[in-house]
Amino acid sequence: MFLGDTSWGVEDGAPWWGAVHWGGVGGWLCGAREVHLPPGPLFRVEGTAISIPCSVSEYEGPTLQHFEWFLYRPTAPEISIGMVSTRDPTFPYAVFSPRVKSGEVSVQRLRGDAVELRVARLRAEDAGVYECYTPTTDSTYHGNYSSKVVLKVIPDMLWVSAPTPRPPLLGRMAGTSLLQLSLSEGQELQLSCTAQSQTQQHTHLSVSFGVSAPDAPVGRQTLQEVVGVRRDFAVEAGGRFAEQYRAGELSVTKAGSEQYKMAIGRVRTGDAGTYHCTVGEWIQDPDGIWQLIAEKRAALAQVTVQSIASQLVVSASPPEVRLSAGDALELLCNLSGPVPPAPHVAYAVSWEVGEGDGLLVAQLDTDGVAIIGESYANSQVGRRQVSLQKLTPAPGSYQLRIESAQPGDAGTYHCVARAYVRSSDAQLREVASSRSQGLKVHMKSEAVVVEVYAWLPVPATYRGDTAELLCNISVESTQAVHMAVSWWVEMTVGEEEPQGRMVASVSREGVAELGRRASGGDMSLDKVGPQCHRLRLHGVQPSDEGRYHCAVTSWVRYPDRSWYNAGAVKSNSVAVYPYARAMDTLFIPLIVGIASALFTGIAILATITCCFMRRLHKR
Repeated sequence: MFLGDTSWGVEDGAPWWGAVHWGGVGGWLCGAREVHLPPGPLFRVEGTAISIPCSVSEYEGPTLQHFEWFLYRPTAPEISIGMVSTRDPTFPYAVFSPRVKSGEVSVQRLRGDAVELRVARLRAEDAGVYECYTPTTDSTYHGNYSSKVVLKVIPDMLWVSAPTPRPPLLGRMAGTSLLQLSLSEGQELQLSCTAQSQTQQHTHLSVSFGVSAPDAPVGRQTLQEVVGVRRDFAVEAGGRFAEQYRAGELSVTKAGSEQYKMAIGRVRTGDAGTYHCTVGEWIQDPDGIWQLIAEKRAALAQVTVQSIASQLVVSASPPEVRLSAGDALELLCNLSGPVPPAPHVAYAVSWEVGEGDGLLVAQLDTDGVAIIGESYANSQVGRRQVSLQKLTPAPGSYQLRIESAQPGDAGTYHCVARAYVRSSDAQLREVASSRSQGLKVHMKSEAVVVEVYAWLPVPATYRGDTAELLCNISVESTQAVHMAVSWWVEMTVGEEEPQGRMVASVSREGVAELGRRASGGDMSLDKVGPQCHRLRLHGVQPSDEGRYHCAVTSWVRYPDRSWYNAGAVKSNSVAVYPYARAMDTLFIPLIVGIASALFTGIAILATITCCFMRRLHKR
């Protein structure tokens, strides 16, 4: 080491000509020119680049100042070697002239009074004392006109290697052999690299795992960081991987003193590419600033990720089914996915009937819980015996069974499979879905023919009487049919369209439900014959006027105790018009006549009484 070697004849940072005093004053004059360089020594690695800034202050003259750079090598500390100048292109000495012409050594102006010496690739002989000199533009000599800094060029002792049977990396990139990894979406990816440094100085390492697109040139612009350990031991994820890191699906750990491991818990299709391990070596300069003095990169693996969607295939069998009402309907759904089966993938399978967004028949979720569609389990149809079970291991085969098929079960069936990947926080993320081809189900069923006729046994109904409406039902069917009967009235209010309102109903179980009449009067329902239902309106009033009809829904019950709606039919309409009685028509004229007679009698009696009293008075 040559740090502080006084045989060079200078002290670190002192002007080469020594101290200058002006006017016998024992110190520097105020406003004296001063050249600034970073404090040294500076340690840099052979083969890397370096930039040394230099600026001047407290000067006179133009704002555009010129700079000249010199090198004092340890082997000849008294001899200055001209490197590069801002004003004279012929300034470089012969040892630096080719490097200056090629751009390997250059001076870059930052502003009028500041420049930067740049060496693109340091050599061992570049070690020494660097002097930045500023030709004077002052009227008199004040201060110093140059400054010096020591640069130590140390050998490259940074090693990076991938865990493959090849020698450690000493160059800038790895060898040609590369590990090939093929994963299915959702599988775990683990990669590791070894990093070590034998540099004598105190340095810190940073390790970063990155990925680039397959066959893309590797560089800072194309390499996207996945996760890395910074020189201060902080862990950070890059770009789109930050969300995975926060979710706990991405990690980087240190195993031992030299090995670093990266793990992606659930790979996605966008994670495919060529993975690299980039290691940087950092040193802290005397000014407290950390500098990257070496960087190596090793190719770890070529990773391909096959999506679950591209592997998930769903088929249904048999392609066509023909059966009679009441028979058991069985359909089979076969799933094929990643080979070998991926334990990290969970499947949910459902059967739908109908085209487009079909009606759910049954579903088996990722936890194996069966869910029956609303149309197969409600108050109208009861709870039908529908089952969906898994027959073979994942992804496997699934069987749908409907114990007693109904005519309404005819249609086109599809099996829908959805694949999920479980994240580290146990949340499921859907990654694929597939739908089988349509499967036709044909039903052979016995027709149920229902006819309904409504009539009034007493055509004329008077106010206050009980209006009777009868509903005759005729059924043609080879199976037992249960009837649900409802009575409706259509009333016209002003010029509006007639509004239909249910008055009363009898369920298929024979339970009657009474609504509310417009007049608020009572009513009753009964059955007066095997297929004849009667509605009675007690104390009918003018507000009960309207057109009434009955509606009949036929229900068939199957062996699994479920109900099937075989159809609904509406009867003809009958008019209910409460007539006024004859007495009601004479009542008002009678009252008017009596009132008129009483008024006339009282008037005559009053006139006679008045005349009689006058005569008595005259007497």
